[in-house]
Amino acid sequence: MSRFSKSFKALWIGEVISEFGGAAGGIINGLLLFELTGSKEWMGVLWLIYFIPSLILQGISAPFLNNVGKEKMLKTIQLIRAAAYLLPLAGYVTGSTIGVIIGLILLQCLLGLMQPIYASLSFSLLPDLCKDEELEDANGLLDGTIRIMSFLAPGTVSLLLVVSPLQVIYVFSSIMFLASFAALSRIPQTSLKKMAAWTKKIWWNELKEGYRTFFRYPHLMRLTILSSTVQFAVGATLVLSVPFIRGDLQGEPWQYGIFSGAFPVGYALGMILLTKVPKNPRTMYVGLIGGGLSFVSLYFVHSIPLAWICELGGGLLFPLFNAQNAAMFQREAPRDRLTQLSAVRLLFIRVTMPLGILFASSQMIDLSTRQSYMVVGSVIVLPGMYYFVASFFGEDTRSLTPQKKIG
Repeated sequence: MSRFSKSFKALWIGEVISEFGGAAGGIINGLLLFELTGSKEWMGVLWLIYFIPSLILQGISAPFLNNVGKEKMLKTIQLIRAAAYLLPLAGYVTGSTIGVIIGLILLQCLLGLMQPIYASLSFSLLPDLCKDEELEDANGLLDGTIRIMSFLAPGTVSLLLVVSPLQVIYVFSSIMFLASFAALSRIPQTSLKKMAAWTKKIWWNELKEGYRTFFRYPHLMRLTILSSTVQFAVGATLVLSVPFIRGDLQGEPWQYGIFSGAFPVGYALGMILLTKVPKNPRTMYVGLIGGGLSFVSLYFVHSIPLAWICELGGGLLFPLFNAQNAAMFQREAPRDRLTQLSAVRLLFIRVTMPLGILFASSQMIDLSTRQSYMVVGSVIVLPGMYYFVASFFGEDTRSLTPQKKIG
């Protein structure tokens, strides 16, 4: 950690605090809504309110993101999030259940709108804060510690709920985002540019150019598609994990808790492993294949401890892929359009998660839980094996050049 710049450390601290506050808030949103409505249908609506505006904004915001001061925008987003977490409390002030539900809906909508902008900007800012040779380790450190926070947050929230009401957690989350704002304020402003006034014509031209540039770089598309297969599997497991442990394996709730926590623990260990292995395309594909096999192996597992080991192994290997994949994209994408291309990349990746949820929950696809694990694992493993073998025959994923010159 000491070898990274002060600006990166500020970004890392801001990300970690933000993730912890967001994970804590996400837990109590569902608890509060179910307490008020007792309806699982409302739970689905709450997530749709998050995802639909988020994906729409993700698709159309790319032109603007290339023309903003990244550091300033990141801080502004954290202030908006801090204020948004107070909206359910404002609903309590009205004294009506409807007021609280409206506050929750507005909170989810704002969080959904802010997340794609924040993620795209922080992803594209990383090459400005780190040396090229540090990008893999920097991505691994960010990704790993963020996952640790998502693992620690449920336990912390559970302890807080023993001694305090739900409303206090909203104040806690708001304070976390203010602390993140303070950490991000230590990053010097370097990306602000003077831009011409925007018009509909400029927006439309820039939107087309951003997607056109993305599709001119087939290797960037490949990296994005491979990441999308992982997110597809992650979306599917949100549906599959509970019925697999509680149904197929007849496990207890505490055994499911260990199963769900095994992956982030493995991911933290994988972050350490990443610092010890060579950084090259072959290790990246080994991480992808190994992570995919952790899903495939669940098809054969009939023991809960073995299921824990599979999840732990998947968490251990996926950082080898995720961190190097992200670093290659950051390093090889045209620097003057990196923020814009990052938004396009994130759109493709994020769309596949709800597709995975639909696949796993669809009544039209007559697959058992085990068969579904086999399918989503194969979606990852097969392309990973193809590109791993191709890497022995002169295919160099670090040599990313467009098919034709961009004028």
